Amino acid sequence: MNLKSQVEWALHCCAILCALPADKYLSTKALAEFHGVPKEYLSKALQALSQAGLVHTTLGPTGGYRLARKPADITFLEIVEAVEGKERTFICNNIRANNPCRPKDFCDVKPCAVARVMWQADKAWRDTLSAATLADLLDTLQVDVPADQLASTAQWVLKRAG
Repeated sequence: MNLKSQVEWALHCCAILCALPADKYLSTKALAEFHGVPKEYLSKALQALSQAGLVHTTLGPTGGYRLARKPADITFLEIVEAVEGKERTFICNNIRANNPCRPKDFCDVKPCAVARVMWQADKAWRDTLSAATLADLLDTLQVDVPADQLASTAQWVLKRAG
């Protein structure tokens, strides 16, 4: 399974937006500059987050994006689904129905074993993403990222926040 690069960008942008004070916004331009990604493509991901109600947006010279809810209330799954959609990662086309040796109506009894395994894997993946919040990510970053880098990142963000 390959997710769009906008999923990675959206997750990283949400992590940065966690550092904003409640009354501030960060522009698409600043977020694109920080992550070194094309502003036009990042804009699509941010718009998807806005349409999903995960970020608030405002226009104007001090406009941009900020989280719509507390980091503990936004899951990785919500962000992924905002960008990728909510469809299953595996679509069963029921090719087993083409088997010339199958009994009549065999494929109507229950979904095939392949589909069941794939759907179970999809559910496990979604359950994992649903259990991970932006607050969890922030806790991990506090451990993984040196304090001076976190501080310089916060300063960089606050300097560009409107």
